[in-house]
Amino acid sequence: MAQFEKEIVQAILIADNNVWNFKPLSDEGSTALLPLVNVKMLDYALIALNRSGVEEVFVYASLYLQDIRDHIKAGIATYASWSFKMTVHVIGGEGCRCFGDAMRDLDAKALIRGNFILLGADTVTNADLRPVLEQHKRQAKFDKGTAATLVFKECSNNVRTGNEVLIAVDRRNDRLHYHQRLRTHQKESRYQIPLDVFLGNSCVALHHNLLDPQIAIGSPSMLSLFSDNFDFQTRDDFVRGLLINEELLDSRIYVALLPDTQYAHRVNNWPAYQLVSRDIINRWAYPLVPDMGVYKLQQQYVFHKDNIYKSHEAFVSKVALQENVVIQAGSHVDSGAVISDSVIGANCRIGKNCRLNNVFLMADVTVKDNCRLEHCVVGAGATVNEDCEVSGGCVLGAASELPAKTKLTGTLVTSTPSTQKIDELEGGELELESLGPKAFIISDLTTGDPEDSDGEDFLPQQMLSIPKMGDRLALLDEISYCSDLSDDDDDASRAVTPLADDTNIFLGEVIDSLTRGFREKSNPDFLILEINSSRYAYNMSLKEVNFNVVKAIFGMQTIVEPANNNVLVAFNAAFKQLGPVVSNYIKTEDAMLDCLKALEDVCEENPLVREKISQVVHYLYVKDFVSEDAIQTWYGQLEEQEHGHLRQRLAKLVEWLDQSSEKDDDDEDDEDED
Repeated sequence: MAQFEKEIVQAILIADNNVWNFKPLSDEGSTALLPLVNVKMLDYALIALNRSGVEEVFVYASLYLQDIRDHIKAGIATYASWSFKMTVHVIGGEGCRCFGDAMRDLDAKALIRGNFILLGADTVTNADLRPVLEQHKRQAKFDKGTAATLVFKECSNNVRTGNEVLIAVDRRNDRLHYHQRLRTHQKESRYQIPLDVFLGNSCVALHHNLLDPQIAIGSPSMLSLFSDNFDFQTRDDFVRGLLINEELLDSRIYVALLPDTQYAHRVNNWPAYQLVSRDIINRWAYPLVPDMGVYKLQQQYVFHKDNIYKSHEAFVSKVALQENVVIQAGSHVDSGAVISDSVIGANCRIGKNCRLNNVFLMADVTVKDNCRLEHCVVGAGATVNEDCEVSGGCVLGAASELPAKTKLTGTLVTSTPSTQKIDELEGGELELESLGPKAFIISDLTTGDPEDSDGEDFLPQQMLSIPKMGDRLALLDEISYCSDLSDDDDDASRAVTPLADDTNIFLGEVIDSLTRGFREKSNPDFLILEINSSRYAYNMSLKEVNFNVVKAIFGMQTIVEPANNNVLVAFNAAFKQLGPVVSNYIKTEDAMLDCLKALEDVCEENPLVREKISQVVHYLYVKDFVSEDAIQTWYGQLEEQEHGHLRQRLAKLVEWLDQSSEKDDDDEDDEDED
């Protein structure tokens, strides 16, 4: 009678996310345990699964595994709201380095017995996923090749957080035909979509206003697809690979949209952290609101007007809280303090005459008298001494201590000193700048990998970017989500909109390979094999490969959107790791010219590189990627009218090369005379 047994609803919860986006707090503990409006992000994800009828959850982690196990045990012991009717297992592997490795490990362990719900610990949603699961099961009956159903949500705001996507879907059966993740800080006036999407399908709908909350329904075959394709490192790799090789893999992806009344968002960086905090405080994620006892089944806050949530056990002077404030038990606010748009953790102490606006304080933080904090995050146990001013996206690590009268803007601070070797243009060792015995500034060069190492889709973000909540409406005019083409622009659109040919696909695959290789510090020989495989797949000439490999390095997100706009540091870090890959292709004078011509396209697309093009070319010359003759030839081919800006910026470098060459010639003549 086993065939009549009820199928257990299972879920996979990926806990290792956003390791680089939440520095320095991610160095001190799991990002899954980072408090969001005084509730751990992992708990929001577990609550969402519990509300969707999940009976068994596998929490997969490789970092801070014991901390996550302890948190789950504590939640079960204290009767956390998600602990009822749901079994939670914490598993992990030390060798897991990415999302794909986690999926392969789960497949090897054979823990999943049917269709399952997949999401990250950084997903906040009040959606009931049971209808989506049933939709996926019905689709799988008609199409045995159904691998997954991706869940999306229409955007409710126009602030980019790195989770926005453009997709093309068959309107008849919701089958996904195209998927593109939109860049965080780049405005698109036009989108490039392969013509085959429209030629091969008679009824296609384009959605450009969707959020990807990283929720999916997976078939049993989804895990085996990761095991069979080791180049699937991220969820985007999986989606892209299936769309390109649908016939070869005999697998398809479908799409489900959440209703307008349901909330879903991914907290993968500080802007998203702030945005979701505001949404929770404003009750858009109801019942995931502070006064509903989200984690513990007891009333922790009293809800007052102007979205003020105050614990009975918090001691706050009159009129200290203005609007959009959450203050947890044990916290004490002295007279004269004013707090707005902020979240205060447990047992915090805020001194007299302090001003806090758009501030997130973790537990046990002390802010002494006459301090002004704006748009910043303060880790657990930190201390801000008297008369300090902290603003502009600062993040203070746990247990750090700012000396009195310190002024900081846009800075990461940690409590422990350390040194890290760097290979800048000059090379050397950099020591962290000290503000005090327990306060050290982390610069761009000491954060390690400048990319986000988030397991799913590794989307780099600006670490210090904590935008003002009040500025969200002002951003509407700066960001465009749809094409600005009109009927009068038909000729222009036909002239300037390129088709997504094999060259563009090849370039995209090389960018993905190099990005993954840079992030994981892969063996350059393996990357060369990947690039050569793509070359033969798309029949690229050697000249095209030379051109696109260089263009792909500059197309990596870490260079397109470098931390603190320091493109030279990002460029140096990329070539330090990927230089052998470039050297494999740029060997002859012709290849060097291909390399330099690729920089022409890069300069048109990236103003940060354009401003530093002279230093970039000088670096390539010093490191023997290009020769003096190649630079001179390239410079001579640049037309004054079309590339006047490039010639102007390169003029001094070329003049210096000429002088060096003349000096070498004179030295040779002197030797001959002797």
